[in-house]
Amino acid sequence: LMGVAEVLAKSRESLRGSVLFVFQPAEEGAPPGEVGGASEMLKAGIFEKYRPEAAFGLHAWASLNTGTIGYRSGPFMAGSQQWRAVITGKQTHGSRPWQGTDPIVAAAQVVNALQTVVSRQVDITQNPAVVSVGIIEGGVRNNIIPDTVELIGTVRTFDAKQKQQIHDAMKRIVENTAGATGASATFEFEQYHNPVTYNDPALTARVLPSLRKVAGEANVREIPLITGAEDFAYYGQKVPSFFFMVGVTPAGTNV
Repeated sequence: LMGVAEVLAKSRESLRGSVLFVFQPAEEGAPPGEVGGASEMLKAGIFEKYRPEAAFGLHAWASLNTGTIGYRSGPFMAGSQQWRAVITGKQTHGSRPWQGTDPIVAAAQVVNALQTVVSRQVDITQNPAVVSVGIIEGGVRNNIIPDTVELIGTVRTFDAKQKQQIHDAMKRIVENTAGATGASATFEFEQYHNPVTYNDPALTARVLPSLRKVAGEANVREIPLITGAEDFAYYGQKVPSFFFMVGVTPAGTNV
């Protein structure tokens, strides 16, 4: 904060207008049961008290070399949403699996079947999409078949219609695959999500000459869509916004 204060003190006279710095909590997502991030800043009224004409954000990016700036007009970073599935079987001893219903076997088949959502049920010529399983939890002992198995993962999309299509396909696969083994299952998207990070085209065109002046014409370049997500997107839903990447990997190092 001291460094920011010094920069502001030196540059205040050259600024035409006011600059609002947003120091938000939990930029990478709040812990379970807690809240934070851009959406909470907006709920607290930050843009009501200080109504900016535009919002700007940057991210240190290891996929670019130092001195390079990456940007993209329009959709830039994916929207993200966590999902959760609970597969319920019937507990039994591991030596007598026929007396129960094994949710672990069902979960394994669900994980494999989910790979067909993007590869076979989504038109990826329109937009990229990602479905990932990040957590599999279930079981109490090596010789006990448990009652339930929980799957948790993430979905990344660039289009609201496509996200709904993926949701419907995942729900169908989870429920029907589990049902085929004799188990049952529930599937849901977590309510909180990050929208698509969208760079306003007019603002992007307006900012690029300044970036090129600072970094050099050859060091400012358009980069592909990023399937990572950023809650800065919430600010972009309220005012025109521009988010860009600043390279931090030393020159000569593979990125």
